[in-house]
Amino acid sequence: MDILALDRADPRYPPTLKTYLRDDAPAHFAALGNLDILQGRTLALFSSVKCPGNLILQTYDLAQSLRKRNIAVIGGFHSPMEQECLKILLRGKQPTIICPARNIGAKMAREHAQAIEQGCLLILSPFSSKNSRITAETAGMRNRFVAALADAVFIAYADPGGKMEQLCREVIAWGKPLYTFADEANARLIAIGAKTVSVDWTP
Repeated sequence: MDILALDRADPRYPPTLKTYLRDDAPAHFAALGNLDILQGRTLALFSSVKCPGNLILQTYDLAQSLRKRNIAVIGGFHSPMEQECLKILLRGKQPTIICPARNIGAKMAREHAQAIEQGCLLILSPFSSKNSRITAETAGMRNRFVAALADAVFIAYADPGGKMEQLCREVIAWGKPLYTFADEANARLIAIGAKTVSVDWTP
């Protein structure tokens, strides 16, 4: 399957990117896989690299619940816990969108290629061929891209005062639904407006 380039004039370009990112919306982005996934509702999944153990277990359970109920999930799947969630999701047939913080490279994991062939995976990247490595800057841009695309955002954990918490504040400012688990570790997120959910929650 060929990598497609979608610019702002393309009718398949998601309007939510312009709505939330405004001038920061990418002029174009690359896509590989089933573009029809963009037409359905999606839930963004995020977590900081370090996460309390009890939240890790709950997030794994949530990923399994989302897979069983065929709910589309979008993310960068970069932090260790996000990567484990992706492994869980790819065992199912529900739509999944992966957004790397670099360009779409030529090499691809076998399970990703299989999911693309089955029509249940889409890979998106707003980065050019020059951006072949992940940096803190591209990771931040990617996270805003993911949050803007999604209909709702779930955050397992955000380091206090870190970039993930900053993203959560921006999502709240957009007026987009932000969810997390009810836990003392997430008190800061709940205080800024995150709604609490359980592992069997339906977005």
